[in-house]
Amino acid sequence: MSRFLRLVLASVLLSLPSGFAALASSDAAWEEFAKDVAAKCTALAEGRIEQPKVVVDPFGTESYGVAIVTGKAVGADAVVSSICVYDKKTQTAEIGGVLPADQVTIAIP
Repeated sequence: MSRFLRLVLASVLLSLPSGFAALASSDAAWEEFAKDVAAKCTALAEGRIEQPKVVVDPFGTESYGVAIVTGKAVGADAVVSSICVYDKKTQTAEIGGVLPADQVTIAIP
């Protein structure tokens, strides 16, 4: 392949939206991503939510993983949920405040 054609091909590939790379990721890679998001979000829920259940958006956004953590509030009878975001670059997570069931209803099978 000529140098010119390689440069053109490289330019085209670099101009594709970065979300295109997500299409090329393997199922195993997305599974590992979801496990990491769930583990980090569960750890952040400690002390807030008893026996948290986590639902992870399978792909998240271009930059972030997103999950909802739900369960019984520590020290109360109320069911609460929190939104958790995971930075794909740094692989760190942050969790929002608790949202009561009368504001957000999450049913996890």
